[in-house]
Amino acid sequence: MLVDTHCHLDFPEFAQDRKEVILRARDQGIGYIVNIGSSLDGSRRSIELAREYDFIYAAVGVHPHQADGFDNKARQTLESLAKSNKVVAIGETGLDYYRNFSSVDNQKALLRYSLGLARRLNLPLVLHNRQAQGDILMILKEELPLKAVVHCFSADEGFLRDCLALGLFISFTCNITYKKAQELRNIVRVTPLDRLLLETDAPFLSPEGLRGRRNEPAFVRALAEEVARIKEVDAQEICRITTENARSFFHLP
Repeated sequence: MLVDTHCHLDFPEFAQDRKEVILRARDQGIGYIVNIGSSLDGSRRSIELAREYDFIYAAVGVHPHQADGFDNKARQTLESLAKSNKVVAIGETGLDYYRNFSSVDNQKALLRYSLGLARRLNLPLVLHNRQAQGDILMILKEELPLKAVVHCFSADEGFLRDCLALGLFISFTCNITYKKAQELRNIVRVTPLDRLLLETDAPFLSPEGLRGRRNEPAFVRALAEEVARIKEVDAQEICRITTENARSFFHLP
């Protein structure tokens, strides 16, 4: 069994064949999918998918790109959505200083609110970080203790060590298979297995050999095989450990 801990099946890239993609994942041994909300509408759709398929669970959140529009009404809506059945996390949320689609202050405010909501509801947080390591660490240290995963990890080993010291989980995507991703593979090598999660971030970041095509949850198997190769561990052991990690982190049955 494998778990895709982060994908976006609600996105329009899956509009034409969403059911087929989901069933293909199940046929490939994907035992759980966590569909991640990145907007209020996306969070609603994520919950709908979780209601429709027994092995799909939902995370609800607002991406930092949308932080400028996150007002009191949005806060109330997100909190209501977060209390829905089969919601297992808050996110994705965080800081993105690469695109800067929203102001830094509003991004920080959204992150702090999301951390507080996760704490109130006893849910883990799914963190987005892009070129914002210093501010993310500062905010997280203010909010300890917390339970969170840094999704699509792409920073350096120093940030990895800081995250591990805070008790965070680390999630990798299929971009570790890219020919020019040796630095990222080095990060995978030093990440403890008991803190490691797998994700596709579908429809983005298809594995090497499928680049240019839409990613999908079934491809998490290629990711598991690459992690096994990097760590020189049997692939079945990677499947077992990462599945246990995901079930524990998200409280999956």
